[in-house]
Amino acid sequence: MPSSAIPPDLYAQLRADAAELEERRELPYKSVELVRSSGLGAFRVPQAHGGQGGSLAELFRVVVDLAEADSNVAQALRPHFGFVELLLSQGTEAERERWFPVVEGGALFGNAASERGTGRPGEIRTRITPDEGDFRVDGTKFYSTGSLFADYVVVIALDDEERRVRVVLPRTRKGLELYDDWDALGQRTTASGTTRLRGVRAFADEVAVDATGQQRRTHLGPYYQLYLAAVHTGIAKAAVADAVTYARDKARPVQHAGVDRAVDDPLIQHTVGEIAALTYAAEAAVLRAAQDIDAALTERGDDGTAGLEAPLHAAAVQVSQTQVIAARAALDASERLYDVGGASATLREHRLDRHWRNARTLASHNPIAHKARVTGDWLLNGTPPPLNGFF
Repeated sequence: MPSSAIPPDLYAQLRADAAELEERRELPYKSVELVRSSGLGAFRVPQAHGGQGGSLAELFRVVVDLAEADSNVAQALRPHFGFVELLLSQGTEAERERWFPVVEGGALFGNAASERGTGRPGEIRTRITPDEGDFRVDGTKFYSTGSLFADYVVVIALDDEERRVRVVLPRTRKGLELYDDWDALGQRTTASGTTRLRGVRAFADEVAVDATGQQRRTHLGPYYQLYLAAVHTGIAKAAVADAVTYARDKARPVQHAGVDRAVDDPLIQHTVGEIAALTYAAEAAVLRAAQDIDAALTERGDDGTAGLEAPLHAAAVQVSQTQVIAARAALDASERLYDVGGASATLREHRLDRHWRNARTLASHNPIAHKARVTGDWLLNGTPPPLNGFF
């Protein structure tokens, strides 16, 4: 169980449904509605705008606990929390006045940024063009995480000046089509499929130039990457919890272990203790890295950027290290829990395989080897991490 970051009843309801929904590949609409009703969507909205004004360290405590309960729900909410973070750091005051009350009212925001089948990674082909005093958006997106649960979809397009433009569209806008065609082996219920935009009308107050494309360090890269590490940590915690439950309630010791109960087998004790230790380290690293980003943001100058770049370089490296730890903890815990249960633990009725499948799929977002290499280059040569959303 989580300590206090999310209400215990919310945690219990999410965790109770997670395995069955994932097995049936049934999108967790009810679970997302429970999170919406809890008010957690406005966790980072400043109190002056009616939100809770939580710190990043507090937010990532929430994310870890949500992911322990249901990692698919936690991952599906990544675009929502990311949009709020973007408004905080790079949105105009007009955007904050426009959207923070909507967030506070319970609205959720999905994602339609990435495309596949383009000539090079990160290329955007979706276009926004002027149309009778408003705008028209055309294109196709993939990895549209969370959009089927959302009230609004945040689309990235290029305008006639080849600038990245952010367009926030109601999910029900004519011409905006969402498809549940995400068929990966893990994260099966994050609704990360296709978005098609066919002559979708957009209005001026829904459109803004996207500053995240500028080549300067911001905290958004480390933020998005730390979110992945927090979800990995939640998966690891859930796997450890299931290993403990299975060892106590279902497992039998092997005949040559010399004990009557599985929980008295020294090898099972060692396995549980080791994966628990790795998970503890991952959780501590996530919360420490979040604190480091919080601390870096306090060093900004009056213009919002002065004095920020150097601490954010360091924070990006801290997050990269955290990702190495968290991914390994999740993969190790979700694989080694079978050493606790033996062959019977592999029966599909126990649904334990979802932990590894989700951890493996999540780890494929950004190869951990690159995180370790960038960390080494920073420590050895002082080379800052790349200026893109992956660091």
